[in-house]
Amino acid sequence: MTDLTRARLLAVARGDEPADLVVRGARVFSAFTREWLAGDVAVADGRFAGVGEYAGREVLDAGGSMLVPGFVDAHVHIESSMLTPERFAEVLLARGVTTVVADPHELANVVGARGVHWLLDVAADLPLRVFVMAPSCVPASPFESPRGPVALEEIEAILERPGALGVAEMMNFPGLIAGDASELAKAAARGATHVDGHAPGVSGRALNAYLAAGVSSDHESTTYAEALEKRRAGAWVLIREASNARNLEALLPLVREHGPERTAFCTDDREADVLLAEGSIDSMVRAAVEAGLPIEDALVLSTANAAAAHGLRDLGAIAPGYRADFALHPDASFRPSRVFRDGRLVARDGVAVPVPIGERPEWLTGTMHAAPVEPSRFAIPATGAPVRVIELVPDQLLTGAAVEAPRVEDGLAVADPERDLAKLAVVERHHATGRIGRGFVRGFGLRAGAFASTVSHDAHNVIVAGVDDADMSVAVRRLGELGGGIVVVRGGAVLAELALPVAGLMTDRPADEVAAALDALREAARTLGVTVRAPFMALSFLGLSVIPSLKITDRGLIDVDRFEVVPLEVGY
Repeated sequence: MTDLTRARLLAVARGDEPADLVVRGARVFSAFTREWLAGDVAVADGRFAGVGEYAGREVLDAGGSMLVPGFVDAHVHIESSMLTPERFAEVLLARGVTTVVADPHELANVVGARGVHWLLDVAADLPLRVFVMAPSCVPASPFESPRGPVALEEIEAILERPGALGVAEMMNFPGLIAGDASELAKAAARGATHVDGHAPGVSGRALNAYLAAGVSSDHESTTYAEALEKRRAGAWVLIREASNARNLEALLPLVREHGPERTAFCTDDREADVLLAEGSIDSMVRAAVEAGLPIEDALVLSTANAAAAHGLRDLGAIAPGYRADFALHPDASFRPSRVFRDGRLVARDGVAVPVPIGERPEWLTGTMHAAPVEPSRFAIPATGAPVRVIELVPDQLLTGAAVEAPRVEDGLAVADPERDLAKLAVVERHHATGRIGRGFVRGFGLRAGAFASTVSHDAHNVIVAGVDDADMSVAVRRLGELGGGIVVVRGGAVLAELALPVAGLMTDRPADEVAAALDALREAARTLGVTVRAPFMALSFLGLSVIPSLKITDRGLIDVDRFEVVPLEVGY
């Protein structure tokens, strides 16, 4: 804030000068006392001057609406929406979300550190306030194959940029806990304000070591006991409600029994159709209130606490000197009639002011470099030994690990729809190595065909599930032609598809078109027998080698608990 701006803000706060905008007749939420205040809200030069009795050049009658700070998403991967930042901003602003803290490690895995710099460049012109955490784990582990690693010096170069805050989630928690020198160096990166965590199931002395390394938060808790232990140890507990990782219901007792301190809301990964149908942080506020949490606590978790978790000292509250990011909510459905960022209207009645889209560099749209994959590449020789099977856990990123005798035909282990055993493969797509990891998965209900995606956390190689090798091959080939995306195939024919040409992760198409395409893809998947609510999000996380228990990458099956590559066949 310049001296001139501060002088004018003080003059407006004193009542010596008129405000740019005065909102009158609202119930004003105080995030600091969890009260509802009466009074005019004065805005000058994009900041709140005060709550009281004020005159303004423009006066807006709130008609008794709730005036609350703009919602803040404490941890999100924009790429998971499959929308480019401009389209993502339009969706969130319409729902009263004015700030996000983004970890762009999906982009970084595909195009390196320059993808993060590109996001920061785009974010500078967005009406949505986007802060960036510098990706710490590219690759997420030694078992994944991204375009290339993001080195410490690149992390520190990102942290020199305005809008970059700290070090993003430290996913290699085994390495950090063990005191690995390279992981410790990232956690101590020059220019970082703080370090975000990723510690699924970590407890006891291992948790103590993880937090002692400098980590300040975690968004991976799935049980009350896990979240309570982390909060007792001083970590910010970011309660997550993603498309395929729904932890809100299980973790709300933490807030009911111990208050809202050191907790905040985040969405982590939500696809475009989920954002349109349910919402973003606004949907978490609604769900929390419906579950019995006081409105005031839900609002603190989605505003002041989310900002405080990242040291954003002038966001998340309606108070003198704070950024004038706010929304008017006519009722507790939290569907805002007007949304403001820096005191300027950015959305009205569920529609955001359109956000212009700039040109995309060629390096961002030409990222598919997979070697040709014939059906024979998916064949799995059988020796008679049982095989390891990845088991889906409904609405969670965690997976189980089972051992089954495979169905064998002509000396090959094949899919067995009667036992809900589908083939699963990851095809390296960044350097045309031809490397493929093969395995089996249970839980999709797949009975025919195949479906595949280039959204495959975190390295974003091609991941494909199927019961027919030829259809798996067709799916992978079609993704190459699309420049990345999602496809569903049966009998050699593509039933549905969504092109994601921006890094194989995102598209500039409007959110409603993307949602319609996802609906068509899910319907096509249902015709193959798929019963999972979010099949493509579930598929995308089967390649993430830092979420227990069993995962798959292009290098093979990964036992995350033991943190090592294991053979498909047991006993070998």
